[in-house]
Amino acid sequence: MITNGFTYVAVLIFMAAVLVTLDKSSTGAMKKFFSYVPAVVLCYLIAMLLCTLKVWDMEATKPAYSALKNNMTYAMIFAMLLRCDIRKVIKLGPKMLIGVLSATATIVVGFIVAFLLMKGVIGSDAWMGLGALCGSWIGGSGNMVAVQTALDISEADMGYALVIDSIDYSLWVMFLLWAIQLAPKFNKWTKADTRALDEVSVRLEEEAKSNTKPITFQSLILLIGTSLLVSAVASNIGTMLYDLTGFSDKATWIVLIVTGLALIAAVTPLGKVAGSSEVSNLFLYTVIGLLASRASLLELGDAPAWIITGFIVLLIHTILMLIICKLIKLDMFTAGVASLANIGGTASAPVLAGSYSGALVPVGILMALVGYVIGTPVAILCARIMSMLA
Repeated sequence: MITNGFTYVAVLIFMAAVLVTLDKSSTGAMKKFFSYVPAVVLCYLIAMLLCTLKVWDMEATKPAYSALKNNMTYAMIFAMLLRCDIRKVIKLGPKMLIGVLSATATIVVGFIVAFLLMKGVIGSDAWMGLGALCGSWIGGSGNMVAVQTALDISEADMGYALVIDSIDYSLWVMFLLWAIQLAPKFNKWTKADTRALDEVSVRLEEEAKSNTKPITFQSLILLIGTSLLVSAVASNIGTMLYDLTGFSDKATWIVLIVTGLALIAAVTPLGKVAGSSEVSNLFLYTVIGLLASRASLLELGDAPAWIITGFIVLLIHTILMLIICKLIKLDMFTAGVASLANIGGTASAPVLAGSYSGALVPVGILMALVGYVIGTPVAILCARIMSMLA
């Protein structure tokens, strides 16, 4: 069993390296396999399995995880945003807001229906734990804590909510990462007008191709060093602003600062430095490995009825989102990132958005921030409705 934090991180990054190497160098049947199961999905799945097999000690490696996961996420966002012209992303218009509000509404309906179906098994008081989880799945951890405080939810009920949040959320992230490859077929089925989205992606790809500067040691170390420094500075400033204002949460402040600095840097010579795509992908795979490394499948035995309840919420959310996408011709990128912006928040939505295109990371961030703003009041309303149906 691995108890050394450095070894734990080294194994995760090496695993990602092997998978990417196999993906890029594969031919024949192996290449076809990777077309159905991308390396990024395998990275998530294998890290979960290694955690389940207790390859590393969760407590002993927790300091390494805590020190790296959020900071690497912020560095990833900065590196990805260096390729982004925010003026073009803004042209996507109200589709983003429609997508995130649709995801929020379907998640609320999912919680209410799941509670009605499962209250005989998980108990009529389960609306409190589900209400807290609803706060997390609309906004984030800050919303969950806020709902817990507002409704005076016990630690026992919160424990069940956290189990669902760990298992169901992890599998949902893996599913959405896998579903990226289905985007063309999905968009054809919904008859989605992706011209604005495609236009943004094409323009940014053309700009990237026009930048023929070679990737060098100097460019890579400049990008990695700058990204990590921005992450560190933003973390300190974000924490300070949160302590001074008490508004929102530290993660939101930090993400806003990183985003602002990245968008400014994108229009400077730093934005033209070659290698930002490679550096951001390095951070991306590291973050995905870290996220999955704390999701042990053994937790399925702790509260199976609650975990099933969580899956019912996700199933109803999926069905209703499919109906909405078909009715209003919504594309998979908007639907998928809107879903994860709610369920995963500012930590996960940029990862999924970046998997589509690093240039679209701001969309994931903005969607997640919308979810954070409305998460607490909507979750409390959802909890009150469930309490009346108890």
